[in-house]
Amino acid sequence: MEFFQPILDMSGASFAQHLVNGISLGSLYAMIAIGYTMVYGILLMINFAHGDIVMMACYFAFFGITVFKIPWYLTFVGVIIATVLLGVLIERAAYRPLRTAPKNSVLISAIGASFLLENLANYLFSGRPLRFPEIEVLAQNIEIAGTQVQAISLIIPVVTIICLVILLHVVNKTKIGMSMRAVSKDYEIARVMGINIDNVISMTFAIGSILAAIGAIMWGIRYPGITPMLGVMPGLKCFIAAVIGGVGNIKGAVLGGFILGLGEILIVAFFPQLSGYRDAFAFIVLIVILFYKPTGLLGEKTTEKV
Repeated sequence: MEFFQPILDMSGASFAQHLVNGISLGSLYAMIAIGYTMVYGILLMINFAHGDIVMMACYFAFFGITVFKIPWYLTFVGVIIATVLLGVLIERAAYRPLRTAPKNSVLISAIGASFLLENLANYLFSGRPLRFPEIEVLAQNIEIAGTQVQAISLIIPVVTIICLVILLHVVNKTKIGMSMRAVSKDYEIARVMGINIDNVISMTFAIGSILAAIGAIMWGIRYPGITPMLGVMPGLKCFIAAVIGGVGNIKGAVLGGFILGLGEILIVAFFPQLSGYRDAFAFIVLIVILFYKPTGLLGEKTTEKV
């Protein structure tokens, strides 16, 4: 009975605060997971450098605000532009030359790009942890029904939903979105239809990098510690979120992100004695879901392209 005592002792205000934190973390996971799932939907490969792109975006924001003294709102615009350029550069340098190579070669290149960014950040910025600049208007606490909630925790889900709506509109209603869907179905047929495959893939990386930059900014404000290894665990969890929801499915990535975020926060809130196993929760959920539904919750059965 003692194991369940924290649940019995929890007040309504405390539960509401944990719920807000869970939704906030889930929104961050969802935002970053979309980048993974978009690249997989087009290339059938995982961009393992995506989490490290998030890390670099955090450094961009840090130096823009603290070193160059640029106003935070202008810095955030600059971070998005710089992150997009970085994402497209990685695609052109690490993935485009291997477009017709075996999948294993592309996978190794993706892992190499990830290690390159981590070591480059360690060389340029040192391994000393830095603190993301505090932005008062976003970091202030707001009282809701007797509960103190950080403003950014309320903003993150709203931004995630707005980005999701815009992205779904782009994918489903625009010409570039139609091209992305065509390329994801069949490379060769799309090429015959006159679609520029390289441009479509570069655009996919650019959109994923925009989401990574926005996610990095919100992550830095919410969890201000910055290190060269910042993107490793969030990147891994966001990849798991994409797989849980059905890798290649945008809505599935969002669903997976919310499942992980809420699960992590609530399991620690309800069972504090299990807080040391918080990171293991993601892997347990992944194993259980894939055991019963190998394609993920919203995934569809597909055949390997040859």
